[in-house]
Amino acid sequence: MSAVPPPDVFRIGFLLFPGVTQLDLTGPYEMLASMPGAVIHLVWKTLDPVASGRGLRIVPDMTIEQCPQLDLICIPGGPGMNPLLVDDTVLSFVRRQAAGARYVTSVCTGSLVLGAAGLLDGRRAASHWRAVDLLARFGATPVDERVVVDGNVITGGGVTAGIDFALRVIAEVRGPAAAMAVQLGMEYAPAPPFAAGSPHTAPADVVEAVTRATAPLRTQREQMVDAAARRLAS
Repeated sequence: MSAVPPPDVFRIGFLLFPGVTQLDLTGPYEMLASMPGAVIHLVWKTLDPVASGRGLRIVPDMTIEQCPQLDLICIPGGPGMNPLLVDDTVLSFVRRQAAGARYVTSVCTGSLVLGAAGLLDGRRAASHWRAVDLLARFGATPVDERVVVDGNVITGGGVTAGIDFALRVIAEVRGPAAAMAVQLGMEYAPAPPFAAGSPHTAPADVVEAVTRATAPLRTQREQMVDAAARRLAS
């Protein structure tokens, strides 16, 4: 009986940055790391530990300069992604990787970085509900869904959607059976105690409170998106 050949190596790179929302990264990381053949890199400008938006320290294993061509590049989101919208080093890296990658992806507000890199013009894309409308400023069509696939661009909605996003990626790369095996292994069968995971289902007073609490970040983000859109246009 002939041995089953091992799956091809599939090289994945997550961009790390100060102020990342760790679940945007660690949720899909956990799923994708279980995919046969997956090799995952955490990439940033230096190898120093990076503090997430809530203080969890994550250690990159590769710098931007060291990073080989990836099969899939993923940009997570978080409050710290705002400066990336006008960061030439990051945007050049994302464009360079996107040119040779099989899949160009993001989770949550990471899609705004893809937009700032000029990679979403004419594409459908998702993001966090407090930012998804801003995608239009980069020529994208904002879509209110947890996972959006447009050609080789796959974008996830806010934070926890990164898990659904990763399962969709596994299904694309290794087939639905592989994705279902990972889902079962993780016992991913969400049954939240409240129907408050979307502005469409949460009570109006809860939506108002979250909107008010995130207003300063939203204002800063709008300003950075406008600056990034002007840079693209010029």
